[in-house]
Amino acid sequence: MNISKIANLKFFYMNTKNISFFLSIFTLVLFLVGVYWGLYIAPIDYLQGNSYRIMYVHVPAAWLSLQTYIFMAVTGFIALVWKVKIMEIASIQSAPIGAFFTIIALVTGMIWGKPTWGTYWVWDARLTSELILLFLYIGVIVLYASFSDKRQAVKITSLLAIIGLINIPIIHYSVEWWNTLHQGPTVTKFDKPSAHISMLTPLLYMFFVFNLYFCTVIIKRIRLGIFLREKNTKWMKEYLDD
Repeated sequence: MNISKIANLKFFYMNTKNISFFLSIFTLVLFLVGVYWGLYIAPIDYLQGNSYRIMYVHVPAAWLSLQTYIFMAVTGFIALVWKVKIMEIASIQSAPIGAFFTIIALVTGMIWGKPTWGTYWVWDARLTSELILLFLYIGVIVLYASFSDKRQAVKITSLLAIIGLINIPIIHYSVEWWNTLHQGPTVTKFDKPSAHISMLTPLLYMFFVFNLYFCTVIIKRIRLGIFLREKNTKWMKEYLDD
């Protein structure tokens, strides 16, 4: 399929309604399977007991908070350089999704941290840099809302997103660069993951489900962004009247 055709606002809007609906149902079913797998099938950890099970939400949410930011910055860069309208929409519409994943990662991390560290929060390098990521998302959202000219707003927010990319490797490597309470990588180690396969498999499964959730929501939000931008155009009025 021609990429330029997919990038066309009218084509995207008119051909993704059913896709987003079926993806929503599919994602929900897979998520429920993953929750059952993580809560009832995965074995008890010999050190943390059952408290570790929150990682099946915490870790994928943390991963997606980073991935979504990269998506926002890359689509923003494409919008800046090549003036692709759908990328302008995709960039700004991904910000609330990223903020949601970041909040989930922070909250579940605090819940997990209480029995592990004895406190909900420490000014640890990983936690602090993840909190900065949330502020970057909020900054993009607030900055976009403050402009009446949305095309100009996307240019400014895209620049902010691109500059903020420097925080991504800081988050990822913070547990290696500094002495932190946060545990080191368990999946992305080059030699061998430290998690047992019986715990690792449902974690990777949930990572897939969270990615599917992102795809589902970003399609819905891009459709919303197209509607808000094109609601007064002839083709949108004709589509809504059908």
